[in-house]
Amino acid sequence: MTGEPEGAARQRKLTSEPVRVLLVDDHALLRRGLAGLIEQEPDMEVCGEAEDAATALDKAKELEPSLAIVDLSLKDGSGLELIKQLSSQLPDIQLLVFSMHDEKIFAERALRAGARGYVNKEESADKVIEGIREVLAGRIFLSGKMADRILHRLVDRDAVLERSPVASLSDRELEVLELIGKGLTTRQIAEQLHLSRKTIDTYRDHLKRKLQLSTANELVRYAVAWTLGQEASSE
Repeated sequence: MTGEPEGAARQRKLTSEPVRVLLVDDHALLRRGLAGLIEQEPDMEVCGEAEDAATALDKAKELEPSLAIVDLSLKDGSGLELIKQLSSQLPDIQLLVFSMHDEKIFAERALRAGARGYVNKEESADKVIEGIREVLAGRIFLSGKMADRILHRLVDRDAVLERSPVASLSDRELEVLELIGKGLTTRQIAEQLHLSRKTIDTYRDHLKRKLQLSTANELVRYAVAWTLGQEASSE
């Protein structure tokens, strides 16, 4: 018995029915804009929306979309953690990140978590559609600049690339730094991440050491400045 190649089967499916897309973003206005953009494509449809990770995971299981577009900052936690969960629990779903966060810091993290592409929210709307099509075709989608950075590092292991101290942080440490920068207390961070306050205190100590900061106040100032920079960045 000869089976149909996976790529051919996927292509046949895409030509016979619209690509089903799940939108995961905590801004309703942005979801509405994305939905309008996607619905203009004759071979695509938005099958559902979610503003938080828990809802997104439930809807992904219920609706079985071909692809989910995921922001990295969600109401109840980290888009990176959601991507890891979706990749683990629903291996057939394709994942495209659409985020304001600095691609230099977050794109590789997103790919390691299970995403197949990364589009910055400052990019033109056409890039989102291009990203969807590239990811569904089985290719990785990044900006030319980010792809060059990754290839440069692979080809020349001794090359010294400009790296922010933040790049040395783990995904969870980075998440805690961002929440500190948004003004959350240790208790609030612990509740949002479903961790103990002692664990958050440990992450704070790791952050101070890795970022070469001496006091809790220095950490807060650094976190606020970095978070505001992420929100204002158009790079």
